[in-house]
Amino acid sequence: MSTAAGSAAEVNVLSTPTMKSALDDLAPAFARATGHTLKLTFEGVPVLKRQIEAGEMFDVAILLPAAIDDLVKLGKIAEGTRADIARTAAGVAIHAGAPKAQVSSIEDLRRTLLAARTISYSRDSASGSYLLHLLDRLAIESEVKPKLLAVTGRSPVEAVARGEAELTVITVPNIIGVEGVTLAGLLPDELQNYTTFSGGLSANAREPGAAQELIAFLRSPVAAAAIRSKGLEPFAP
Repeated sequence: MSTAAGSAAEVNVLSTPTMKSALDDLAPAFARATGHTLKLTFEGVPVLKRQIEAGEMFDVAILLPAAIDDLVKLGKIAEGTRADIARTAAGVAIHAGAPKAQVSSIEDLRRTLLAARTISYSRDSASGSYLLHLLDRLAIESEVKPKLLAVTGRSPVEAVARGEAELTVITVPNIIGVEGVTLAGLLPDELQNYTTFSGGLSANAREPGAAQELIAFLRSPVAAAAIRSKGLEPFAP
């Protein structure tokens, strides 16, 4: 995977924040391998999907599979370019140094959520939507909803790190390596929500060749170790 001198490109990437730590680590390796650089923009999937629908320019989008498929139908992402990159589980983030919350069983998780004074979440994210769904499944929505702290423009994990919220439920890569928080545990298997992240090329990509190289790189053995280190499970090509 190499690029001839003088043909280096800047690849404009719109991505879910869950992939941020992996992409930040992989960007220099991609540049060394191909000569291309990445312009990375991170935002919640619903926000990015609306921006793309409104005409936002990009080369590669890394979103949820359903969002990629919808954008293919709208002609915004090129047909046949969707590629699954990684998946991850959801867990509970608590403030570093706080007593470890028990979340390993359905009853443990229910008690932990009921006992929490404040739970942060993002209204405009897949994880935020899942948390609301989780409260409904646990039949504790009416008790817990008044304790939810909606955050905008930042991760719910940041609110936990700052002590504004006691915990949050979110995908594991958003927790690992964040100063001031720790992973209390994964959600119980019966409630687990595995999230897949897929890439797709813009139908109007300015750098289609470099964009294709990026998708291939993210699905390569070179990228797999970095993806695993961030709490994600890579998909084999």
